[in-house]
Amino acid sequence: MNEDARWLDAAAGLAGRARPLSRPNPAVGAIVVANGTVVGRGWTQPGGRPHAEAVALEMAGNAARGATLYVTLEPCAHRSERGPACADLIVGSGLARVVAGSQDPDPRTAGAGFARIESAGIDVTVMDSALCKKSLAGYLMQRRKGRPEVTLKLATSLDGCIALTSGESRWITGAPARAHAHALRAKSDAILVGGETLRQDDPRLDVRLPGLGDRSPARFVLTGKSPPDGFVGLSSPGGIRDLPDIQYLLVEGGAGTAASFLQDDLVDTIILYRAPVVIGEGRPCIADLGLDNLAAAHGKWRLRRSQALGSDLLEVYSRTPCSQA
Repeated sequence: MNEDARWLDAAAGLAGRARPLSRPNPAVGAIVVANGTVVGRGWTQPGGRPHAEAVALEMAGNAARGATLYVTLEPCAHRSERGPACADLIVGSGLARVVAGSQDPDPRTAGAGFARIESAGIDVTVMDSALCKKSLAGYLMQRRKGRPEVTLKLATSLDGCIALTSGESRWITGAPARAHAHALRAKSDAILVGGETLRQDDPRLDVRLPGLGDRSPARFVLTGKSPPDGFVGLSSPGGIRDLPDIQYLLVEGGAGTAASFLQDDLVDTIILYRAPVVIGEGRPCIADLGLDNLAAAHGKWRLRRSQALGSDLLEVYSRTPCSQA
């Protein structure tokens, strides 16, 4: 891995600290490097301002002169009442070079940020960084397809059940897996369950990790009825296209809701927590998808990573490029 790629990956790691509090702005990370040493770093602050570049350049101060800025997303070119354009800050910073991991699809910036920086004599390099794009997945999905990045979370027995036939489901997975799931909630803008799950389980859908209680996501329910207090109702999975400020949506249950999102090709990632228990006849994690042949089920998902969480197994699946909605 060359130096540029290494520093961009580090900037992508910083971007994770901004999610999801940066909304409605993207979670961006930035690092200023001079002679191989970090002299400034930053990520998008809560509420979207200041931007990552502004934070990093302020930290760097005069050390930014002749240095390189590594940033996950093209610096913004549009001026706002909330703060200056990052492209203008860069022009006045004395930087020698900017390396970015992704162009901004926002029409107010798309290419204009890079052009303004280059016109000031600052070298610009745009790299196709997988980690940068991954860190911006929700923002890029909203800009390009008008919907949030959707993660379907499933916690099942070895034989694919989420509960006994009686409905008892607490707890299939152990404490480490549940803590991981709460961390996933803390990185989501919104969480959604089906109306039946809400009526039967009355889930809190909050984040119960020390110090992260303020990261609890907005709560949505898939229902044709009026939603209860504290919930936003969606009548169909397609309703997520009417949520412009939601970049990351976590779908947690139940089986019918999971099936409806899968049938509408609206799931980008499946996170599966698999417990070493066998239930037998129980409630399935996903309802009938209406498939009439197995060939239609193949080629849609690939295993991205797996790891042990206590006695449970975490598996993360991504859509294959050919099956992207």
